[in-house]
Amino acid sequence: MQVMQGRAHTQAAYSRQPAQQRTQRRVGRTTRLQVYARDFPAPQFDGTETYQEAVALSTKLQNAPRPVKPQRVVIAGAGLAGLSAAKYLSDAGHIPVVLEARDVLGGKVAAWKDEDGDWYETGLHIFFGAYPNMQRLFKELNISDRLQWKSHSMIFAMQDKPGEFSRFEFPDIPAPWNGVIVILRNNEMLSWPEKIQFAIGLLPAIIFGQKYVEEQDELTVTQWMQKQGVPSRVNHEVFIAMAKALNFINPDELSMTVVLTALNRFLQERHGSKMAFLDGAPPERLCQPMVDHFTSKGGELRMNARIKQIVLNEDNSVKHFELLNGEIVEGDVYMSAMPVDIMKKLMPQPWKGMPFFQKLNGLEGVPVINIHIWFDRKLSTVDHLLFSRSDLLSVYADMSTTCKEYTDDKANMLELVFAPAAEWIGRPDEEIVDATMKELEKLFPNEIKADQSLAKIRKSKVIKTPLSVCKSTAGREKYRPSQKTPISNFYLAGDYTKQKYLASMEGAVFSGKLACEQVVEDASTRTGSQSAASSQPALAAASAAVLLAMGAVLAGNASAQVLTEAIWGSEVLTEAVTFPWF
Repeated sequence: MQVMQGRAHTQAAYSRQPAQQRTQRRVGRTTRLQVYARDFPAPQFDGTETYQEAVALSTKLQNAPRPVKPQRVVIAGAGLAGLSAAKYLSDAGHIPVVLEARDVLGGKVAAWKDEDGDWYETGLHIFFGAYPNMQRLFKELNISDRLQWKSHSMIFAMQDKPGEFSRFEFPDIPAPWNGVIVILRNNEMLSWPEKIQFAIGLLPAIIFGQKYVEEQDELTVTQWMQKQGVPSRVNHEVFIAMAKALNFINPDELSMTVVLTALNRFLQERHGSKMAFLDGAPPERLCQPMVDHFTSKGGELRMNARIKQIVLNEDNSVKHFELLNGEIVEGDVYMSAMPVDIMKKLMPQPWKGMPFFQKLNGLEGVPVINIHIWFDRKLSTVDHLLFSRSDLLSVYADMSTTCKEYTDDKANMLELVFAPAAEWIGRPDEEIVDATMKELEKLFPNEIKADQSLAKIRKSKVIKTPLSVCKSTAGREKYRPSQKTPISNFYLAGDYTKQKYLASMEGAVFSGKLACEQVVEDASTRTGSQSAASSQPALAAASAAVLLAMGAVLAGNASAQVLTEAIWGSEVLTEAVTFPWF
């Protein structure tokens, strides 16, 4: 992305300016933005600790001993968690069977085409550099080039200056110094005393690390700020926008652990806060490659396969899944990758009294509204994600500029997240669009009017998700279940399960890997691995050959050389047996 102030210049003229001069013109100043779209090189993640952890887990699953009997694992849900679990189960030599209730892949990243062939999505999805398992997944599927990386920036609308933005441009230096410098350079949103008080408030998290971060789950963001003596204006200027972007709720509800987790990754990883857009619709550009991967290895995907009930054996293990159409789907192992709210509805009665499953009652999804508005003209927007800082909107982006598949040189398509959405989820679409237009008038005062006297709406789509990602209010961490359950053949995956990336796309993908790891380890214990079992027939045959040779030698029908060759000519015997006298 290239940004200019004031009058528009040609791209060629602007690009001739030295990089340092361009940076100095835009850092720490409120600017009106004129944008030329271009993508940036993919960051190098290989050296980060979290990425190496992601590689190690992938490698462990890919190199797991082949099972004697591949387990047929029936997975409910073809969102990121279910597809991730299926991908890695197939890597480990098992047979995933994924059941999706709808006719579209992706779950919370689902998308559809309208009658004009234009895509509309469940949400505005951003891929951060601090998503190591997601980045590794893209690489393993050989689709990393589908991520369109933007400049290392965070851009906030200025509420008191309509049409203007405050930028945080991260210098290309190691963390945490890039984050420290970008905050110090920006004087529009926080004063120096506020920055110092905020920094002092963060010291315990820096000193005591993850243990401190997890302990703050009982506090909301607002409560934590009051406890640490952080000025309330920091909440107004920064944390309201951050909370709505992270979990679609306000700071007076959001757990401080969520914010500290994000800040921890952003401050520890050089490219952690760098953002990318997918170059098209997630079902086609991300989910389908995962399906192609596991089906090529013998896995299966069934669409429109809605589960009616989970049927149990007498010992409370899963007997089979019964579908709404009456079909019975059987497997060796079963997994729910459904949202927590659906899992609670389908939970068998005998499980409801178990403490493990009772914890799920403390979890629920958060309502989210995603809005798409196609205008009749091109607006002067930004090739990036923007934090609106409005009362009704969270973040937004001009998808006709940021995303290759949605590119339109003549008109705009803005995608906006309406949050918090609890009070709006039941209102008519027209009312939601009207309210959105009033907010857009503040963001584009010279180009958009609520009455459409300037830019006019060609069409719009409002996508309501009453129960989206797990709502991360204060105190929720103790309710998150592990992927392994007390039921011997039943596992959980999903952003609500216990993992360090919380309610995010990264959390969903990581949970699928963790659930797969549990299945692989338990299957190995129950059935053994091919590396051990496959040697048994060969070992028996080799032993028989040796016994025959020994008999022939004793009977005088063969020489000792025959016995020696029978022993040392068998690779299985020489690996399985130790001869201490040699």
